[in-house]
Amino acid sequence: MPQAVPAIYSGPSPAPQVTLAGRFAALLVSGGCLALLLTAAWLHPSPAGVSTHTGLGLPSCQFLARTGIPCVSCGMTTSFSWFVRGNLLASLYVQPMGTVLAAMCAITVWAGLYIALTGKPLARLLRLIPPRYYIAPLMTWTILAWGWKIFIHLRGIDGWR
Repeated sequence: MPQAVPAIYSGPSPAPQVTLAGRFAALLVSGGCLALLLTAAWLHPSPAGVSTHTGLGLPSCQFLARTGIPCVSCGMTTSFSWFVRGNLLASLYVQPMGTVLAAMCAITVWAGLYIALTGKPLARLLRLIPPRYYIAPLMTWTILAWGWKIFIHLRGIDGWR
């Protein structure tokens, strides 16, 4: 009977460096998220809780205009605008999903810079967590946030002053 060879622990192998193209892509993503946050800082949050995006010359939400019910993304720009001003309570109240997306955007700025400057990948950490642990909660949060936005809009309390 052959003898079993004992397992030898050698530690994890070092993660491969991100290619130059990957580092550039990380820098672009980081810059894009930074541009979103800077744009939100430039805009003044609407006291009505919606239509902050019209400050960019964009049209009002046609879904809201036609149905009287806010769309899934109604209040996102306002939420981002409150978030970058440090008023997390207003951001969360106006559009809860906007707060989550703004926080993810801020984290992505720093993560992208880290990858671009060091060449170390961060995506390998996400692979350790099965998608069902973050996709399903994000989808659920999106639906709940939309329900909240509809609720406060129909009650006429969707603004923050």
